Amino acid sequence: MASTRKALTQGPNCSPQIDPLAALRTPGDPPWDVYLTGTVFLDIVFTGLDSAPVRGTESWARGMGSSPGGVANMATALARLGLRTSLAAAFGDDHYGEYCWDTLHQGEGIDLSPSRTVPGWHSPVTVSMAYEGERTMVSHGHEPPPGEPAPDRPPRARAAVASLTPGHSAPWIAQAARKGARIFGDVGWDDTGTWDLAALPDLRHCEAFLPNAEEAMRYTRTDCPRAAARALTEHVPVAVVTLGAQGAYAVDRRTGETASVPAIEVEALDPTGAGDVFVAGFVTGTLAGWPLADRLAFAGLTAALSVQEFGGSLSAPGWTEIAAWWRRVQSVDGQDPAALRRYGFLADLVTEELVRPWPLRRAVPTIGFRRSA
Repeated sequence: MASTRKALTQGPNCSPQIDPLAALRTPGDPPWDVYLTGTVFLDIVFTGLDSAPVRGTESWARGMGSSPGGVANMATALARLGLRTSLAAAFGDDHYGEYCWDTLHQGEGIDLSPSRTVPGWHSPVTVSMAYEGERTMVSHGHEPPPGEPAPDRPPRARAAVASLTPGHSAPWIAQAARKGARIFGDVGWDDTGTWDLAALPDLRHCEAFLPNAEEAMRYTRTDCPRAAARALTEHVPVAVVTLGAQGAYAVDRRTGETASVPAIEVEALDPTGAGDVFVAGFVTGTLAGWPLADRLAFAGLTAALSVQEFGGSLSAPGWTEIAAWWRRVQSVDGQDPAALRRYGFLADLVTEELVRPWPLRRAVPTIGFRRSA
């Protein structure tokens, strides 16, 4: 690793927090580690369903959670890993919008100075139902007024996370890159069916591109995720292809590094936001200067921890969860020594001050509970 020095600080909820970039910070640094923009939803998640809801019947869920969703999943994941995170988003002026703003700003310490509350606009809402390791979602919302917020004036940051859209160029991405931000791009399913990399004009500004295996193979016209990752490096310096239960594979064109890390086997409660958490973990390791394999392993670990809780931003792990997991796996009899060595870099990062009992539960079931003193 480039550096193992870290600073133990206090997070927004008075919990111990690691600054993974402590060894790299200088007085002339940008004010933010990561900038991102997008739509914030209010997520209401039901878990513990035995099957999909059946038409004409009522289903009872054994678990429920509510939290800011959408781009808030990524912002929360980044902030909980100790990165100074700035978010530009439109918030409704209803109670849902107020709740999401307070949760992100006060609860997670996310900078919302580029964000705005839009009068007369109600917050988008998503209801998610998790069952059999999958999820079904229903969303409702209206487009915010044009220019709310204005994402073409990004603040100076070390990095930015951008969701690339086929056939669309977002001016703020080029502006952030010109200001020195390292751009990490992800992408959704191409509903047009063309799967043309030329239709992703902002890819040229990206340092890393993180599609899943199916997306990567369709974009590169290959039949192997690893071949797809290598082909993608003709367009972007670092290609990371997620392989679901098989883990992830990455190639760095500049250094010649390749890395393949298997997934951690866990009992998944809700996969909502796991992809966002994976990207946040990879961004953290990249900005901290870790080797490619460590970045990939850390991203996979954070994603695995997240699916054991329900909700998107609710389930994003922080350093206390990571420390608790690391302590626990070392105590398991018969643990594979090679697997422990793969995550040995954590020994230089976590401290006893971070460790709390396992398993950890941080989700709040509904809106409106008062915080205890």
